[in-house]
Amino acid sequence: MELTQRLLEQVVVLAEEQHFGRAAERLAIRQPPLSQAIQRLERGLGVTLFDRLPRGVRLTPAGRAFAEDARRLLDAQAAAVDRARRIAAGHEGELRLGFISSLGYGLLPRLLRRTHAELPGLRLHLGQHPSAELIDRLRAGAVDLALVRLPVTGTDRLTVRRIGVERLVAVLPEEHPLTAAPCLDLRELAEEPFALPKPGALPGLSEQIALACAQAGFTPRPGGRADDLPGLLSHVAAGLCVALAPEQIRTLGIPGVVHRPLHGDSPYLETAVAAVHRADGPDAAVHQVLKLLDDCHAPDGPAADA
Repeated sequence: MELTQRLLEQVVVLAEEQHFGRAAERLAIRQPPLSQAIQRLERGLGVTLFDRLPRGVRLTPAGRAFAEDARRLLDAQAAAVDRARRIAAGHEGELRLGFISSLGYGLLPRLLRRTHAELPGLRLHLGQHPSAELIDRLRAGAVDLALVRLPVTGTDRLTVRRIGVERLVAVLPEEHPLTAAPCLDLRELAEEPFALPKPGALPGLSEQIALACAQAGFTPRPGGRADDLPGLLSHVAAGLCVALAPEQIRTLGIPGVVHRPLHGDSPYLETAVAAVHRADGPDAAVHQVLKLLDDCHAPDGPAADA
C-alpha cells in the first residue's frame, strides 16, 4: 500500500474536521471518494483510524497517532522540497569564500552582515590566503569564490568581476606633524621611514607602494617590515614609521595611528577589488553573493580621521 501525499493529506484534513463532508469540501473532492479512500487505507493497515458517528467521525487512539505522524511526514516533505528549491536558487547551502588579508577588515564584514540578513540559510566558510594561492584553490575546486585585488595572473578559464576601486591612504603616528593637514601629497612623505611588507608578503600592495612612490619621485626607505597589515600598522602605532595602506584599514581602529587621504590622480594610488570564480557553471550561491557584493564595497565613513 502506497502512502501518497494526497492520501496523507486526506487523513490529516479529516482528523481536523472530524466530518467527511467538511473534509471533502476542503480537499475539493466529493465525499464518496474520500470515504472510499479512508476505507481502503484502513483495510490496508488492518486498523480502524476513525470511528463513524451519526454526525461525523472520531479518531481512534491508533488514528490519532497515525494522523500526527502523517502531519509530520507532510511537513518534512514540504521542508525538503523548499530546501531543495532554496539551494538550487542559491539562497541556502554552503559557500567557500577565499579572501586576501587586506579585504578582511571592511569589505568582508559588510558582506557577512548582508549575507546573514538576506541569505540566512547560506553558510560562508572563510579562508585567508595570498592572491596566487586563491587562484590555485579556485582551479582545484577548493574555493568557490575569491576576493582579491587586481591585477592577478593565471585567471584563464576563471571569471574576474571587478566590484570596486579603493584608494591608498597615508597612515601616520598620531603625534606626527603632518596629521595637522586634512590631505597629503605623497611627496611629503619622501623623507619618512616606511613600514613595508616583507619580501614576498602582500605582493599586490608592495608593488603598488613602490610604483606610487616612484611616480612621486622617490623610493620608500624601509623603517620596519611585516608580513601582514596589522604588523605594518603596529610599526606606525609605535611612532617608528609611516605607511601606505588600503582605505578599508580605517575600520580596524588601531590606537596610535591617524589616516589621511592622498590627493592626486596617480593610478597607483587606486586599487581595483575583484571577485573571481570558476567560469564553468558556478554554484547559484556564488551569483547570490555577487549580487550582495555590488552593494558592499563602498567604504564606511569619511576617508580622513576627525
